[in-house]
Amino acid sequence: MVTKNQDQLLVDKQKNKAKPPSLFNVILLNDDYTPMEFVIQVLQKFFSLDMETATRIMLKVHTEGRGICGTYPRDLAATKVKKVLDFAKQNQHPLQCVMEEIGS
Repeated sequence: MVTKNQDQLLVDKQKNKAKPPSLFNVILLNDDYTPMEFVIQVLQKFFSLDMETATRIMLKVHTEGRGICGTYPRDLAATKVKKVLDFAKQNQHPLQCVMEEIGS
């Protein structure tokens, strides 16, 4: 037989379980001006991708209009988006980078 104390302990344990952080995809968007080589450079520099993977994602961006660069917790995803946008602007390219919550 379960006592009230045991029931309360189970409820408390369930409340204390930390929910895992939401994850976000970082996505590059296609445009008609940013060179493909620059997109590959961004993928290698900010997402630590090898040439083959960076090229595959660049082609996905080029042909489908968008490509996922990686999946991260909110703060890391936001930092990567900002770094990519700043780097593109410094190099005078209109490359756009966004983040989208997974499951939204």
